[in-house]
Amino acid sequence: MIDTHSHIFLSEFDEDREEVVVGAKEAGVFKILMPNIDEQTIPPLLMTEAAYPGFCYAMMGLHPTSVKEDYTEQLSIVEDWLGQRDFVAIGEIGIDLYWDKSREKEQREVFGTQLRWAAEMEKPVVIHVREAFDAVFEELDKVNDSRLKGVFHSFSGNEEQARRALGYDGFMLGINGIITFKNSGLDKVIEAVGPDRLMLETDAPYLTPVPYRGKRNQPAFLKYTLEKLANLFNMTTQEMDQLTTRNAAQLFGLDL
Repeated sequence: MIDTHSHIFLSEFDEDREEVVVGAKEAGVFKILMPNIDEQTIPPLLMTEAAYPGFCYAMMGLHPTSVKEDYTEQLSIVEDWLGQRDFVAIGEIGIDLYWDKSREKEQREVFGTQLRWAAEMEKPVVIHVREAFDAVFEELDKVNDSRLKGVFHSFSGNEEQARRALGYDGFMLGINGIITFKNSGLDKVIEAVGPDRLMLETDAPYLTPVPYRGKRNQPAFLKYTLEKLANLFNMTTQEMDQLTTRNAAQLFGLDL
């Protein structure tokens, strides 16, 4: 399995990161992709990648909830890093209107800028969208570049939004512990759109799947999302593992 979205570089893992990595490998995870948040997270992100070469892979981007007064400076830092070395993706980027609607204009600008960079660099994007599907679709349509590809991370929308997201060529849905939540309704949505363009993620330390909901999430728990998806489509866990792993490797240019 590939955990396509995990924050194991955050302070929540400072006490036992090595154990978490060992546990992930024992559970069948063989790569972890890590999205950046903002300037503050770049040092621990890159240190974690360096500590686990060939296992942990860094992305670079500015998260929508980190779009503050200094967003132009933050964006220039991201741009500098993208010019310095290779990253598996531009992320985590997007629009989040759950916590704060007052910066929608700035979030749209930052999102659009990073989408254009991704198209120019032919890098996949990892899109965070929370209560903002219409805004995200509008910005994607503005860029309208066939080179764009990526994933709607932590997808939790309805069937119409899922079909709209998959209407963009080269885009997939990132599925995590939400699909195991009893009343999320996400299982019905995913069942309706089919398994072909799905990828696994944890979003650790957040969104812990059943049966560990309420505890800190970690990459080893990816198997519970895998099992739920396999059951949903009457596939073996091995078949679903192969499908989602192939999708992730193809999108992010990873070796299997």
